[in-house]
Amino acid sequence: MADETAQQTPQIGINLNIHQAHSARMYDYYLGGVTNFPADREAAGRALDAFPNARLAAHANRAFMRRATRTMAELGIDQFLDIGTGIPTSPNLHEVAQGVNAAARVVYADNDPIVLTHAEALLEGTAQGRTDYVQGDIRDARTILDAASRTLDLDRPVALSMVAVLHFVADRPEQSALDVVEAFTSRLASGSYLVITHFTADFDPEATARMENVYRSSGTDLQARSQEEVTTLFQGWRLLDPGVVASPRWNPGGDDTAVTDAQAGCYGGVAQLM
Repeated sequence: MADETAQQTPQIGINLNIHQAHSARMYDYYLGGVTNFPADREAAGRALDAFPNARLAAHANRAFMRRATRTMAELGIDQFLDIGTGIPTSPNLHEVAQGVNAAARVVYADNDPIVLTHAEALLEGTAQGRTDYVQGDIRDARTILDAASRTLDLDRPVALSMVAVLHFVADRPEQSALDVVEAFTSRLASGSYLVITHFTADFDPEATARMENVYRSSGTDLQARSQEEVTTLFQGWRLLDPGVVASPRWNPGGDDTAVTDAQAGCYGGVAQLM
């Protein structure tokens, strides 16, 4: 366990709600994990019927996260806030960041209580760095940021990672996905980075529509967005090359090019606040 780590201990009697599918546990299933329950596996099975490339898309998304995190760490960023962490799947963001800079600080945030029970695995960082976990909902930026500020210095640049999470925020009159992004980024210092991957219908509209129906019928909002709509989420930020592209096309490495745009079904981008 890293020195000075502020670990949050799971509370006895917490409601895990294992009888309702949760997107984080479905994602764990796509990645071949075992932290999922019958409701998650049943919904994930229907999702795979609707969008057979879901497993490939999940792995491509994780590969994007690793490339983006490594890029930002190599650019000198030593603070990371990961929204929508999900079930721990090594290598996690802190492993990548601290592999470049052992003193990097990372805060994870998620609203699934199952993730809280795995916080100890998320907090296994380096002795020089620090990792923390915050239980919170992406729609409540203030609560997450206030808690994260115990570990991160928000007056210095932070890399805000919103990987495969904003498509679970449906646009509503009271709050849109852009509102959510701006609620977080409005408190970040100049020089900070924003990382987004997002499900899209641009490559396979019919399969995407089926996928949206599966998630909604399981009680989870899912709203695919176009390349233009995803680009709008970076409003006010300077996009790094190559801009908002299919996730395997963002500075690919290794086997990334083996995944087609349609299989990934997702856009990705990284931008800096000037």
